[in-house]
Amino acid sequence: MNYPDEITYGNKADIISTVEFNHTGELLATGDKGGRVVIFQREQESKNQVHRRGEYNVYSTFQSHEPEFDYLKSLEIEEKINKIRWLPQQNAAYFLLSTNDKTVKLWKVSERDKRPEGYNLKDEEGRLRDPATITTLRVPVLRPMDLMVEATPRRVFANAHTYHINSISVNSDYETYMSADDLRINLWNFEITNQSFNIVDIKPANMEELTEVITAAEFHPHHCNTFVYSSSKGTIRLCDMRASALCDRHTKFFEEPEDPSNRSFFSEIISSISDVKFSHSGRCIMTRDYLTVKVWDLNMENRPVETYQVHDYLRSKLCSLYENDCIFDKFECVWNGSDSVIMTGSYNNFFRMFDRNTKRDVTLEASRENSKPRAILKPRKVCVGGKRRKDEISVDSLDFSKKILHTAWHPSENIIAVAATNNLYIFQDKVN
Repeated sequence: MNYPDEITYGNKADIISTVEFNHTGELLATGDKGGRVVIFQREQESKNQVHRRGEYNVYSTFQSHEPEFDYLKSLEIEEKINKIRWLPQQNAAYFLLSTNDKTVKLWKVSERDKRPEGYNLKDEEGRLRDPATITTLRVPVLRPMDLMVEATPRRVFANAHTYHINSISVNSDYETYMSADDLRINLWNFEITNQSFNIVDIKPANMEELTEVITAAEFHPHHCNTFVYSSSKGTIRLCDMRASALCDRHTKFFEEPEDPSNRSFFSEIISSISDVKFSHSGRCIMTRDYLTVKVWDLNMENRPVETYQVHDYLRSKLCSLYENDCIFDKFECVWNGSDSVIMTGSYNNFFRMFDRNTKRDVTLEASRENSKPRAILKPRKVCVGGKRRKDEISVDSLDFSKKILHTAWHPSENIIAVAATNNLYIFQDKVN
């Protein structure tokens, strides 16, 4: 990997909270804690600057969510963007969904390079003219102007979640999408904002009996009736909306039996799934818990077909990670375009890649020290105790405040986006 572009943000509001490529990979959207969405557009290749292909520059920035206050519950609602999901492009405009803890918004992002002039009822400043002074009929004309990118909210889907929204997923029918919070999943039609259909409800009659919460949910990439959701107990449920209106009974239940020899005080916490993703083929699902990434075949529920250790060297550090709350960090995971490589984040600004075919893995670092443009990333190694080699880093000197929770992979090329707190790094596979 080389070719890093680095985009830096400033204060706490600028900490990146989600990263997402659109379906062509030409645009890359990031959301942050300050409620802003920044969209980057890929540079078109020119004959005299062949190597510049792949650089992403700011295309549009807009404020998606504002801080709110729920007066009935005396609760502040953060503006932080939890997730962004693109809709497939149907015309010249782009559409994306963005959500904070309570409200999902559908945004239209479009370009304007012409403006109308010569209105009959308005003057050039837009003020209404006196009808008595209008003696001739004019045909308005379009005049060229500087390119302007406009973001306009087309729909606001609100008031349907009691708890914090952790996932949104666009269905393959492109007419509906779902939003999931800790205890419920709602199905929405893009055209209807004032009502949603509740498809999963795991809220017990008595909240004291609550044993698990929903952590992530996603639609199948090809079958519009199928979706999965993961739980804090480390289980995954596959549901079929054709079976019943309320999917309180799952079609398939994926769970790996716990090894009694590994049982500890932290077992339940580290088995909680923070992300679930269907493969592009729709044959597998990938889940990320605190220490591992697992790949499950949809036809085998009793155990994963592949398990990758992300940072097994942290097992001995779970006590201190519990004390500094890092053990509750929610790492995401992504597939590459062909489902052959998996990427997920770790601490110390490290991110990990696992090749499913060769079983090789690599640890890379996204940091300002090694992010000069066109610099090649060197693999990093972490050593546990004993003698440390020159190019290794000791597990005791890892920086747990630097963490890579959000990553994205270009849908067809080897271009990745890595969010390291308030820096966004874009790396591209080496170009000869």
